[in-house]
Amino acid sequence: MQASIITTPYWWDAAPPVDAPPAEWQNCVDVVIIGGGFTGFGAAIPLARAGLRVLIVEKDKIGAGASTRNGGITSGNLRYSFDQLSKKFGPEKAAKFYLEAHAARQDLLSFITEEHIDCDLQRCGRFVGATQPRTLVAMQREADNLSKITGVVPVIYDKSGLADHIESDKYCGGVWRNDISGIHPAKLLAGMHKVAMAAGASIFTGVAVSSVRRIDTRVDASFIVDTSKGQINAGHVITATNGYTDPSMPWLRRRLVPVISEMIATEDIGENRVRSLMPSRSMYSESLQLGYYFRPSPDGKRILLGGRRMDSDPAAAAERLRAGLLSILPNVADCAVSHHWFGFVAFPFDQLPKLTVHDGVIYPAGYCGSGTVWARWLGQKAAQMVLGDVAGANSFSSGSADTVFAGIPFRSMPFYSGEPWFLPLAMRFYRVKDKVAGLKK
Repeated sequence: MQASIITTPYWWDAAPPVDAPPAEWQNCVDVVIIGGGFTGFGAAIPLARAGLRVLIVEKDKIGAGASTRNGGITSGNLRYSFDQLSKKFGPEKAAKFYLEAHAARQDLLSFITEEHIDCDLQRCGRFVGATQPRTLVAMQREADNLSKITGVVPVIYDKSGLADHIESDKYCGGVWRNDISGIHPAKLLAGMHKVAMAAGASIFTGVAVSSVRRIDTRVDASFIVDTSKGQINAGHVITATNGYTDPSMPWLRRRLVPVISEMIATEDIGENRVRSLMPSRSMYSESLQLGYYFRPSPDGKRILLGGRRMDSDPAAAAERLRAGLLSILPNVADCAVSHHWFGFVAFPFDQLPKLTVHDGVIYPAGYCGSGTVWARWLGQKAAQMVLGDVAGANSFSSGSADTVFAGIPFRSMPFYSGEPWFLPLAMRFYRVKDKVAGLKK
């Protein structure tokens, strides 16, 4: 593989990270939001539109984090099947998880459309490949549950029908569903940035938070937020840092496992060749614990593929992804890789997203690699929690703070401080599970 690979995300070619425009610093606001990604802007927009003084502080540039480093697939995935959720929470609550995922996906599409955000929205569906027959049976059962609960009717394919979606011998069948779309994530974030600014939110980049302190002695503030630019008095604080949570937020950091997710993009191979390999030009993924997700680029001229990092050496990591691409589409062996990049996603220990409050601070977090949908959605829910606590603010908003992800215990483990020393062991475990599953018929 060639040496001159671009190490910034392919998405940044069209929408690179930016600094917020210069603005007058504010030391007293209604809400401080820490983090300028999908979560932060998802919270800021309804709050600012409700007339609150909202200040976003981002320690890097807008677009430097995970929001612009992902695959741009609006999956809203959950790590558990309906049967697994039913065993844990009961069938009624399990259905609520599925209904909320459906609502979150639809809400994102409505937001993009209503706000006229140019982010290469493609309502193309998603195909999930099954690597062995017994998995396809489980996927059929899951599809039946999805259909009964949400009305979305997935289409099940055996091997003979795969040519409609993908030119690959890796899969024995698969499932396609029409409620999942593709976007350009960096363009979406840039659009959210503009909407938040137009709504009146104040945004500061290059500002690091060192501590958040709760106080009870002031009428106009409940928190003091210490930053590299100065102190802020705030009525409410929303922490929107997820996989980029640093030691200044020890409570949240102890409850999240940061995981590296990485991607490659091929060189421009032309629309005709991409379409011949991916006839439906859908979004794609695999029915494996450590499977790949992949897609055509929005212009249809490249193939983008991602997965969890397995190797600390960047060159070896990029080669592993390329090998993964060839295992699916061997006919691209002559295609060079143009980009290789990575970002951090975050998993709670129970692998379910969270919206929780600790010592007054609101924490939407733990999207388990599906933040394209969940980050904005739970950011909005955090905003509605604030609006429900502000006299008169609800008259500006018809949203609800209700979510099935509130009230789920957000636990840590003994002696864990945010450095996941156990992650290589976990990755090996899931890799073995995938191999064992592949041996079973």
